[in-house]
Amino acid sequence: MANNVKIERLNHAFQEEISMILMTEIKDEDIKFVTITGVETTSDLGFAKVYFTVLDDTKRESTLEALNGAASFIRGELSKRVEIRHTPELKFIYDTSIEYGNHIEKIIEQINEEK
Repeated sequence: MANNVKIERLNHAFQEEISMILMTEIKDEDIKFVTITGVETTSDLGFAKVYFTVLDDTKRESTLEALNGAASFIRGELSKRVEIRHTPELKFIYDTSIEYGNHIEKIIEQINEEK
């Protein structure tokens, strides 16, 4: 149980620090309007899935490529900011949960309109 609390704290710290790194350190315009929605770190701290969304949905693929290309730089900056023995490898993944939530909301609205 204590290990899960540690992982959750690290996930939150990683999310905040990666957001700050993207806002202040990254010069790539494809990455400017990215929101980090969550981080899931493996129990051995070897890998971290970083979930993100973008303001402009048409730039989803180019942003994903740019983020994964900058992952090693972001990891290096993260290691300076979060005190941990081994900083996990970062894998950026587009977060579809917001789209899924909007889809469910539209279905509920359609059901309510039919009644």
